[in-house]
Amino acid sequence: MFKTIMTSFTLATLCTYAQAEALTVISVGGLNKDAQQQAFYTPFEKASGIAVRAGEYNGEMGKIKAMVDTGSVSWDVVEVDHEQVQRGCEEGLFERLPEIAGVTSANFVEGALNECGVGIFIWSTAFVYNPKLFTSAPTQWADFWNLDAFPGKRALRKSAKLTLEIALMADGVPTDQVYRELRQPEGVDRAFRKLDQIKSQIQWWEAGAQPMQWLAAGDVGMSSVYTARAVSAQRDGYDFPLVWKGNLSDMDSWAIVRGSPNVPAALNFIAFASLPSQQKLFAEQMHNGPAQKHTMELIAPEAQRNFPTAETNMAQALKVDSQFWIDYGDELEERFNAWAAH
Repeated sequence: MFKTIMTSFTLATLCTYAQAEALTVISVGGLNKDAQQQAFYTPFEKASGIAVRAGEYNGEMGKIKAMVDTGSVSWDVVEVDHEQVQRGCEEGLFERLPEIAGVTSANFVEGALNECGVGIFIWSTAFVYNPKLFTSAPTQWADFWNLDAFPGKRALRKSAKLTLEIALMADGVPTDQVYRELRQPEGVDRAFRKLDQIKSQIQWWEAGAQPMQWLAAGDVGMSSVYTARAVSAQRDGYDFPLVWKGNLSDMDSWAIVRGSPNVPAALNFIAFASLPSQQKLFAEQMHNGPAQKHTMELIAPEAQRNFPTAETNMAQALKVDSQFWIDYGDELEERFNAWAAH
C-alpha cells in the first residue's frame, strides 16, 4: 500500500517540479510549525528541489481574502481548521482541488477530504491542572468552575468558539446536546451566565504556548489547552495531568490560496505531506492524530495513547461543529468580545 502511494506520488511530480523554485507554506506556528519543518518542509525540499518558505499566522482569514480580492497572492498553501476550509471554499478564497495522487477517501479518515482541503491532523482542546495546588483531582469541566474545591486563577482561550461549548458542558449539558442548545438564544444566554460565574478568575490566553507557561509559572492552577502542548510538557518532565473528559476535537487541513502562481507544486506538497511516512513523523512529534488513516499502522500503540484519536479520548470528545460556527460565529464572537471587555 505505502509503496504504491509513494510510486504514484513520484510519477505525478516528475513533470511539475520545474514549475516552481519556491513554495510559501503558512501554518499556525509554534511547536506545530517546528514539527512541520521536520516532517514536511525539509523532506519535501530534498525530494523535490523546491524551496519551502515557511511562514505563520493566527488564522486570520481577512488577510487571505485581501490577497485574493486584490490579486496579490503571496501565499501558496495554508493550514486552516475545518470551519475555515469550508468557509473559505464557499467564499472562493481557496482553489478547488483536482485528484491528488494517493489522496483518496480510502486512505483518509472521515471528513478529511473536501472540495478545497486535505486533512493533516486531528487536534483537541482539553484542560490541565497543577496537582500540587489541590487536595483532589478535577475530572470534568464542572470542576473547572468549582472555585471552592479548586480555588485560584484558571485560563481559557479568548474566543467564543470552544469557550461557549465548554461553559455549557460545565453547566451539565451532555456533549451530544451542546450545539442544539447553542442554536437557541436561551442556550447562548445560558453559556454566558455560566462564564459570568468565574469571569473574575479567568486569564484569557491567545497563543497556544501561554497555558503551559502560566501553569509552570504558577499564574494559574488550571487551564484549557491544546492537548499536544500538554503532552509535550509532560514529556519534558512537567507533572500537569491532562483531563480528557469533554475534550473538543477538530481537524486542520491544507488549502491552496486561490490565485496561487504555484498550484502544481502546491498539489505536490500536499501529496507528499499526506504520505504515511511523513504523517508518522509529524504525529509522533506533535501527539495529534494523523488524517491519513494508514499512518496509525506505523506508530507504536503506546505513542497513540495520548492522541486525540485514541479510542478512550474520542469516546469522551465533543466534535466541533464547523457548520454551526460558519452560521453563527461572527455574531457570537462579537458578543463574546463585548462581554470579555467589561
